[in-house]
Amino acid sequence: MGLVARNAEAAGIPTLCLSSALDITRAVNPPRAAFLDFPLGHTAGKPGEPELQRAILADALSSFHAMTVPGSIRRMPYRWSGEEEWKETAFAGGDARLPRCDTPQYQTEEDRRKAEICLPDSPCPYCG
Repeated sequence: MGLVARNAEAAGIPTLCLSSALDITRAVNPPRAAFLDFPLGHTAGKPGEPELQRAILADALSSFHAMTVPGSIRRMPYRWSGEEEWKETAFAGGDARLPRCDTPQYQTEEDRRKAEICLPDSPCPYCG
């Protein structure tokens, strides 16, 4: 995403990458990034916690005001848990995430209903 972000920035579109892989983010060097020390696949927060997800996204977006140096990475203050035991599992090998599939997956039934209203040939009542 860092490469895409740099191209968007070159076209005058400000970008911010939200990352949970600090080494990769440093290597790719996006124009600006917010790092969240959460397991991969959970960059915007914990499943089923929309309040936390909104707080993380709002906090990350507020970084635009403070991050003026290209390549800046802001470490977000959120913690996955009080302890760091999740890292032992995450770095032990294997992948505990659900397998990817072709059918859409929704966090809530309300999300599913809203997505199904947005058919390809009709305007989305939520996006305009």
